[in-house]
Amino acid sequence: MYPLKTRNALEKKIPLIAPSLLAANFLEIGKDVEMINASHADWLHLDVMDGRFVPNISFGLPVISAVTKVSKKVNDVHLMIEEPEKYAEAFAKAGADYLTVHIEACRHLHRNIQQIKGLGMKAGVALNPHTPVSELENIIADVDLVLIMSVNPGFGGQHFIEQTYIKLRQVREMIRRTGSSALIEVDGGITTQNAALVVEAGADVLVAGNTVFSSPDPAATIRELRQPVTVIMP
Repeated sequence: MYPLKTRNALEKKIPLIAPSLLAANFLEIGKDVEMINASHADWLHLDVMDGRFVPNISFGLPVISAVTKVSKKVNDVHLMIEEPEKYAEAFAKAGADYLTVHIEACRHLHRNIQQIKGLGMKAGVALNPHTPVSELENIIADVDLVLIMSVNPGFGGQHFIEQTYIKLRQVREMIRRTGSSALIEVDGGITTQNAALVVEAGADVLVAGNTVFSSPDPAATIRELRQPVTVIMP
């Protein structure tokens, strides 16, 4: 039996903000990393795409290695790739603090999670919009992070999928019921208009790409996203 928690109260929750480097200016990537270092951002989100699992290719190990050497934030690496187990050790050496793999890409997910942890990283599992939360049932107690995709992965600038609010509440309830310590991260379509609603629904970490890097004042936008939100804590 899983332990049940009975506390229920209104609390102020400050989300962790993870700007996504995929939306940065790649001609001035060093300057953008320094901006994030000097900002109130908590994590730096690094999306890796292989052109197989998703219909796009982003950056890989050389960029991750270079960026993590100068990043002062938690390095949150999100693998949107097939066969992630082949590269986990390389990403550990490149400086990943969190390494997240997709449940849809892993035939042996528990083995993948144990591999990541064995390499000294925090282990995350990501779900695409069409994947039901029930798929997490047998792994939720083993992961450090659940990443809910609120857009279809592969490209930035997409609109937030409203069904995500329901999935967030479902994951939050599963975490409460199982006693898991996993954080809930949301990636895709996060704006200053919907951030509070996303946190209220259960998110702990907000990934923001275009909202931050298209802003005339990215640091101010990060501060705005990081405002405390009143939530009901189970």
